[in-house]
Amino acid sequence: MKRLLFPFIIFLTFTGRLFASQILIPMDETQKNHLKSYGIAYWILKTHDTEVEWLLNYRGGAFMFPQAQKFENELIIRGVSYEVISEGQASQIRAEVSSPDVNMDVVKLQKPPRVAVYSPKTAQPWDDAVTLAMTYAEIPYDLIFDDEVMTGKLPEYDWLHLHHEDFTGQMGKFLNQSGQTWYQAQLREDKKNAQKFGFDKVSQLKLGVAKKIQEFVAGGGYMFAMCTATDTYDIALAAEGIDIVDAFYDGDGYDRNADAKLDFSKTFAFQNFGLIFHPQVVEFSNIEAYTNESRPVGEENDFFNLFQFSAKWDPIPTMLTQNHETTIHGFMGQTTSYKKELLKPEVIVLGENRSLNEARYIHGTFLKGFWTFYGGHDPEDYRHYVNEEPTDLNLHPNSPGYRLILNNVLFPAAKKKKQKT
Repeated sequence: MKRLLFPFIIFLTFTGRLFASQILIPMDETQKNHLKSYGIAYWILKTHDTEVEWLLNYRGGAFMFPQAQKFENELIIRGVSYEVISEGQASQIRAEVSSPDVNMDVVKLQKPPRVAVYSPKTAQPWDDAVTLAMTYAEIPYDLIFDDEVMTGKLPEYDWLHLHHEDFTGQMGKFLNQSGQTWYQAQLREDKKNAQKFGFDKVSQLKLGVAKKIQEFVAGGGYMFAMCTATDTYDIALAAEGIDIVDAFYDGDGYDRNADAKLDFSKTFAFQNFGLIFHPQVVEFSNIEAYTNESRPVGEENDFFNLFQFSAKWDPIPTMLTQNHETTIHGFMGQTTSYKKELLKPEVIVLGENRSLNEARYIHGTFLKGFWTFYGGHDPEDYRHYVNEEPTDLNLHPNSPGYRLILNNVLFPAAKKKKQKT
């Protein structure tokens, strides 16, 4: 009997493994590396043409896909936690998330987005959280800048990130850095590009770039921006045809009646704001909820909360807020947060600090496309300074703040469902 028992156990183990036909990547607190999990999902879509199921609100927004040894090998190499489950268990999970009684749903990821990052060719004295996240997660991207945008390359991509950029043409209002090598190199590049494309001023070039990006979104593109690339983008659009730049930056004075001439119908997110013209004040407008000096919270008590959306009725904001934590530690940037009263009524607030009446993470649509603005500079570096060392994400593999970035990267891969609200 003992001789028969041992082969029988081996047979059961083998057949159990044989019929365990799905891999589940949990995205709750049991996951060892949330950030690289997104890279696994992208890699499967890109290199194996295999559909990935995104289980919204199930175990933190888990991923599920057919079992294959090559997938398991890659999961092990990248240090991502996973479970091998039977097809029956997978069917039970699908039934659970599809039940009308629970706030869950399943979205099928089908095609990996082609990703571009709008960033200068010259070296910058700061890192960029989005490129750090994609590099760590092993999600490929192309760097593009004014040349590529102005010559019509944007339609080659699905998803565009706007690196720390000042679309008003004021060099980030870094007046105190104007003697630095990086500043002078960036200024030369901007002026060269402006001249190349027939503009008299850098501000006119940046408006031209902003309008090309607007066309990209209108045609069905996905645009994601952080820090100053959020508010300065809308400011540039609203100020088309108006000089809002002080003489220090462009050689002549600004229009004293500029505020009264702003056209908010052209913007994505903000309306009824006023501009800050002084070249030594780092804020561009009153869109910023608080200046760094007046913000009534510090690193120890700065948090914002993610909204809980209906997965079945509002799948897009649900995808963008998938996380293992709903309270996110805040972080600062040149643009940290937005006054809620200056948001357009159709803007969806994904994350806010209600007590401060500030929005931190917002989303909306423009014609056929989508945009998302995320305030702050680096989710794991509370107050990031110029020339500081970049964040080492090996120390933060479970960062809930960085997860929000990677939700946006995968979002275009989803098979679209018609929103019901």
